[in-house]
Amino acid sequence: MHRPNDTPKSRKILRTAAVSLIKHDYVARGVESHPRCQLVVVTDDPHVPDWVHQRNQEFADSRGIPYVRDVERALREFQVDVAVVSSEAERHCDLSIRAACMGIHVIQDKPMSTQLAECDRLVEAVERNHVKFLLWNRNLLPAVIHATEVVKSGAIGAPYAVHCDFYFSKDAGPPKGTRQPGDPPINWLEFQRAAHADGSDGGVGREPMGELAIEGIYPLACIQQITGAEFEQAFARTAAVFHQANADNGVEDLASVSLCLSGGITASVAIGRIGAASHPDIGEIRISVLGSEGAIVFAEARPEVGIYYRGQPAKEFRHRRVAGDNDFLLVDNFVKAIDNDGDTLLNARQGRSITATIEAALRSAKSGRAEVVAPPAILQHS
Repeated sequence: MHRPNDTPKSRKILRTAAVSLIKHDYVARGVESHPRCQLVVVTDDPHVPDWVHQRNQEFADSRGIPYVRDVERALREFQVDVAVVSSEAERHCDLSIRAACMGIHVIQDKPMSTQLAECDRLVEAVERNHVKFLLWNRNLLPAVIHATEVVKSGAIGAPYAVHCDFYFSKDAGPPKGTRQPGDPPINWLEFQRAAHADGSDGGVGREPMGELAIEGIYPLACIQQITGAEFEQAFARTAAVFHQANADNGVEDLASVSLCLSGGITASVAIGRIGAASHPDIGEIRISVLGSEGAIVFAEARPEVGIYYRGQPAKEFRHRRVAGDNDFLLVDNFVKAIDNDGDTLLNARQGRSITATIEAALRSAKSGRAEVVAPPAILQHS
């Protein structure tokens, strides 16, 4: 958006709106950690439920900024430059598209969407309105940065295979098998609302989502960044092994995915939400890359420090990451893309590719055969 009072881009403070905070507020907090971004308003649609308004209002009050129950009016009247979208997954793309059509740059929480067609609409809106888009990710954690640099330097030759273990040691409600005869199945949205208190509500929305849809972006974005290749085919197996909420709603908490990428590269992902008793940290996240001249293996959590003491609360993480500036670095990448009219680390097309890959994997889990990753609809008509 061009305004008469715009200062040179190198000094411009980006007026930022938090557009719905139904899920965690970690993206909005990450954005406000950057000195070039100033949160000026929280906004959402007027028709959302009262509990949604309450979460939005609480965050606005904590920052001393207004909460406006009208998205377009808030973006217009507060002269917003950047919209940070953290709604239910079903509304992610709709809210991002509405901001992009007003000429506003977008930072969006994951997953990109539960519907691939919505991703296509978002790619079109972002590119037609010449705005920047960043899908939140973990690719600027120290270990991932270093591994990417090693691979890009040619130190292990040409990469030809990648494997990622991505296990979250978080609970997702009662263990599988605990529902008694006659008990109603767990309602997905109500369960996610209750899970908000301890941060295990990653799949907020009316539509149930398994671990591939909720967390699959993280390993796939890492593979995408390290190899620079495109996802072409996916073969998957999924199951609800650990959690009753997943079993009741027909979505997986454990999955394995085999992938064919461009350039003859193969990849595999083992992903799951395996329960708090399974690991002293947030989980086991480890990536192996095989190249023509060598290999590299790294753990996403490194560097970290272990802290143990008497009376330690049961839910306190024993292993704590250090030197992790992922949030700041993501926003810095986004700001530089605006300043220099460059690209972001994970743009709309790349996010759409990841969503299409997850969709292909979920189709494969049902069909029992490898499925092709659908190309962007906007390219099919060009």
